[in-house]
Amino acid sequence: MNSYRPAPAAGASLPRRRSLLLGMVSGALLLTGCAAPDSLAAQARAGDNKNYIAGDGSVSEYAPNDRSAPVEMEGRLYDGTIVNSSAWRGSVTVLNAWYAACAPCRTEASTLETLYQENKSDGVLFYGINLRDTAATAAAFERTFGTTYPSFNGADGAILLALSDYVPPRAVPTTLVLDKEGRVAARVLGIAEKSTLKALISSVLKES
Repeated sequence: MNSYRPAPAAGASLPRRRSLLLGMVSGALLLTGCAAPDSLAAQARAGDNKNYIAGDGSVSEYAPNDRSAPVEMEGRLYDGTIVNSSAWRGSVTVLNAWYAACAPCRTEASTLETLYQENKSDGVLFYGINLRDTAATAAAFERTFGTTYPSFNGADGAILLALSDYVPPRAVPTTLVLDKEGRVAARVLGIAEKSTLKALISSVLKES
């Protein structure tokens, strides 16, 4: 899948290009709301056509033959641990993009924690991706809402940049369910309803 990005000015160095692109991502994070249809959503419509609405966000599920390449990203958790997506191969993984001031993120926090507790014995991994908060703010959110799965510090925009084919910058929260090959099997734009996300996780777990 291809995402349109304006080209940097002629003669710009690689560090300068990266700085420009990260600046664009950071600027986009200042806005929240529903994102316009993107290439991943278009792929789903052309594939198995399993698209439906849950709560205030669109939900898409992708048949195995219609999934794109495995997600490739690396980031630092708030406890300092460096995690690479290659470590998730063989496990179903749930990624949730959030930040503390996001009202829908607060609404869905208990749902994500409940599903984490219900599925961790089956080897399902959960990671938050915090898009703007300091470690102290993120920790306060986790204490308040009781979330115990780890979160990446994604305030510099690098993780969002790596996931730009899957996570529209203005669509927060966004939740991805990755299959055991690390490919996006399902995506929720907006609040993740418990019954819907539970069904998506269960469906991927049952795949051989």
